[in-house]
Amino acid sequence: MNIAKVLTAYATQDGDGVNISRIPGFDGKYLDPFLMIDELKSNNESDYIGGFPPHPHRGIETFTYIIKGGFEHQDQMGNKKAIRSGDVQWMSTGRGVMHSEMPLTDAKEGLHGFQIWINMPSGEKMRAPRYQDTTQNPAPEVTNKHGVSFSALAGNWQFEDCTLTSSLQSLAANAALANVTLPVNTRLQLAGLKQRKVMIYVHTGELITGDEQTFNAGKLLILSENSDIDISSQKGAGILILAGNPLEQPIAHMGPFVMTTQEEIKQAVRDYQNGEFGNI
Repeated sequence: MNIAKVLTAYATQDGDGVNISRIPGFDGKYLDPFLMIDELKSNNESDYIGGFPPHPHRGIETFTYIIKGGFEHQDQMGNKKAIRSGDVQWMSTGRGVMHSEMPLTDAKEGLHGFQIWINMPSGEKMRAPRYQDTTQNPAPEVTNKHGVSFSALAGNWQFEDCTLTSSLQSLAANAALANVTLPVNTRLQLAGLKQRKVMIYVHTGELITGDEQTFNAGKLLILSENSDIDISSQKGAGILILAGNPLEQPIAHMGPFVMTTQEEIKQAVRDYQNGEFGNI
């Protein structure tokens, strides 16, 4: 396994004072086609109770995955869903979405989840928005004889002799995501993926690479193109695998809007101020 770059999540806040760990990629240097990885992980309700009140988006896809606890999603398209442990939600915002994500009042055991932003090709940023979740079609999951659990959150995956096909198949940039849990003293080996950008985010415990490097939670391993995956854990680990094809296009970013040019950003602001994103 060849690692090209290692990044570390840093603590910040978003929404209504929600404490998160973030790895940003709005410069396009390392994460493309991904734009941002936000992890929310706390057993303290005060870290997340404010949630994410109504706000707009344009030009991106948001990918939400809940490991523990839950959020209620609501948007101007009429979607209102409780997203709980194991659920995935994908929203391709296109020309505009208004949405909110608020913590579920009956989720008392803390909260652990992700929101990941994926860039959209320039020519698709102004198409109609789309929404999909896995509440009715759960992410397929397989556990091997050693206890390694592999969950296909989006896209198609091959884990040992099993082909796992998620119900989420239309992500931008051919993006695919998986969650893997490695118990104590186990190993994960995967052949090189077809996507050009492959990354591993450690969200729980620690993992060890084939060359004996150790990485703790909060580290993002960006693999060299065509690299295989060969990791193990002596203490147990939980990881996300993110894959996609770089868009290699200019990125203009301001808050919830990600477009290709600054003029498109200015237009997004004008459209939002004129009420063209609708209301929840």
